[in-house]
Amino acid sequence: MNEITVYTTNTCPYCHMVKNFLKQQGLSFKEINVQEDQIAGQHLVETTGQMGVPQTNVNGQWVLGFDPNRIMSFVHA
Repeated sequence: MNEITVYTTNTCPYCHMVKNFLKQQGLSFKEINVQEDQIAGQHLVETTGQMGVPQTNVNGQWVLGFDPNRIMSFVHA
């Protein structure tokens, strides 16, 4: 079982690309919209040091931006 969380905003095209990619791969994920949850957004910046989205946590490993190969490298088969 994979634990995947995608941090997004409403207007980010790359966020939509990450979510669509995960759906195409048949991977379930939790989405946290940092535009709507500012506390989660602040926690994200404190955790990763990055303000951009998407940021995806895949089984404890962070992926910044839309990087399908890196995402899949952390997915358990």
